[in-house]
Amino acid sequence: MPLKNTGTEQLIKDTAKRLLFAEGKLHATTQEIADAAGVNRTALHYYFRSRDLLIAAIFQDAMQDLSQRLNECMTADQPFKAKTENIIAVFLRDMIAFPYQETFLVTEINTLGKQLISDIQAGPVKHYLDEAAIEMKKGNIEKMQPAHFLMNLFSLLSYPLIMAPLYKKLFQVSDKGFKELINERGKIIISLLFKK
Repeated sequence: MPLKNTGTEQLIKDTAKRLLFAEGKLHATTQEIADAAGVNRTALHYYFRSRDLLIAAIFQDAMQDLSQRLNECMTADQPFKAKTENIIAVFLRDMIAFPYQETFLVTEINTLGKQLISDIQAGPVKHYLDEAAIEMKKGNIEKMQPAHFLMNLFSLLSYPLIMAPLYKKLFQVSDKGFKELINERGKIIISLLFKK
């Protein structure tokens, strides 16, 4: 059996990510992915054997990438508010580039369950939550269980992106107009979460 060409394997994954995350084709078939990658379906099946295995590989990559970037933000050596602003910037940058990634991740977690999220590191989150508790004691953040602070942060970030198609229709805004709304959210979120 010939050695697998990791360049072709990566091309297939990158193409699938573009179709799923950037273009929103969450139900793209292996044939559509193969065609977009410029390979035949046999080559795709050689690397991934099934659509489910390809989807699992993409999910793992996406979770690992997002988790790594957020972990770096959460453990950065900077004041808590600046750290939170950085988390927001990283999250929004990723979600603007890949507006359907969040929907994909939520769908896959709900469909395939806990085995997909077994590698998530709790250390950076605990570090961030400990800092949130300190900020609450200082009076910079409303007092609550620190987990609520982080859930509020991610809810304020993700929900508008997950609901983007509905909001575009409801608010009668173009893709460009909605992107402008999302770009404004960082400052709004900070003003909602921090007292000063």
